[in-house]
Amino acid sequence: MKPYDLVILGGGAAAFAAATAASEKDFSVALLNAGLPLGGTCANVGCVPSKFMLETAARYYYAVHSPFSAISLKGRLDFKKAIAQKNNLVTGLRKTNYEDILASQPKTDFFSGFGKFVNAHTVSVGDRLVHGKKILIATGTSPFIPPIPGLKDSPFLTNRSALELTRLPEKLLVLGAGPIGLEFGQFFRHFGSEVTVVELEPEILPNVEPVVARSLRDALEEEGIQFATGTRVTQVDFRDGEFHVKAKRGQKSVAFTATHLLVATGVQANTAKLELGKAGVLTDKRGFVQTDAGYRTSTSHIFAAGDVIGPPFLETVAAKEGKLAAENALLGTEKTINYLEVPAVVFTHPQVATVGITEAEYARQHGVCTCRTVPLEIVPKARILGLKHGVVQLVVNHETEVIEGAHVVAPNAAEFIHEAALAVKFKLTIHDLIDTVHVFPTLSESLKITAQAFTRNVFQMTCCVG
Repeated sequence: MKPYDLVILGGGAAAFAAATAASEKDFSVALLNAGLPLGGTCANVGCVPSKFMLETAARYYYAVHSPFSAISLKGRLDFKKAIAQKNNLVTGLRKTNYEDILASQPKTDFFSGFGKFVNAHTVSVGDRLVHGKKILIATGTSPFIPPIPGLKDSPFLTNRSALELTRLPEKLLVLGAGPIGLEFGQFFRHFGSEVTVVELEPEILPNVEPVVARSLRDALEEEGIQFATGTRVTQVDFRDGEFHVKAKRGQKSVAFTATHLLVATGVQANTAKLELGKAGVLTDKRGFVQTDAGYRTSTSHIFAAGDVIGPPFLETVAAKEGKLAAENALLGTEKTINYLEVPAVVFTHPQVATVGITEAEYARQHGVCTCRTVPLEIVPKARILGLKHGVVQLVVNHETEVIEGAHVVAPNAAEFIHEAALAVKFKLTIHDLIDTVHVFPTLSESLKITAQAFTRNVFQMTCCVG
């Protein structure tokens, strides 16, 4: 059999972006997929269904808990119907955005089944052998289950199985206060579950600015979510239909009970069964494929992209990496991403949106930090909406006043973080933001107000200062 120009292992964002890039340049492609259906994590068990559930739950919760005194409503919820609508959404999007796209690429052949290496140029899928001049590994990740005694013997949930529940958990215990743990914890809380989140680190979202994490935590606690940070789970027992969890907080023993247990402690690379050794492809100690800046692995004609090469675990990054990896493999280019220019979001309510360097990182690099943090409550639109929680922080170069980082806690922060992303990407200064006329009243105006905080006292400023 004539070898394909590019063989792709995987069926998610990175794989499809690579297949599309190769197809548009008239290269032959073989796409091999098993495990999750076409669309991978984001379309099937990640971004799309979880954000649908977040929005459904939020519409219900905030209708009943309105900040406006003129509104008094009683809500009614059909959790099973929400899951059914989520399933319909996922099925439809999988067809229009993946299956139909695949069918429109005449030089792309699809192989349904698990692919593993036979040698550096050959992958087996079932009883067939597929040969490639170049190969791309884009097999993604799956939930990491920590080695806690008793956990694997219990009927715990992951983000995947939690999305298939048809009955609302009465009492949910979440292990992990990263983006997945917080998003799932909040939408279950909004639906009516009692929710406790246990986190090993001293604060939730340990990779973001402390002031950002604290602001979000205040908002979530006000809605009834309980947090146990700095807490290490030591034992899980499931008996009589209930989870009994033992933990340590410092030297103190603590215990939790719950009807459901959600494990949201990170992800692991889907590489264990690929037999990468037969192709000379190296991984790190956690199983993530090692690549250079151009997504080339230790074997020169084999590339890797997406979550399988490690963080950041973002659909947009995976797609961009997949496209660039395909171009590098097929065209001999050396394209890469400046990851500091990539915005990331936690889709809780309020949302957390970040781009660029943090205050702590800048201080470590330069020994000084020029930063401003403004509470959202001084923004006129926030006051109109009755918002109590939220912050905006800008990290600015101490010599040039160029914006190097932005960190936001606000409703719809995902929609306006791109202004800050453009500022980071194109090296705009605080004065560029100040000189840009913003719509009033908007939450995006908070970025301009934070920029103004470098030049004036924004706590004593009229709404119309330009």
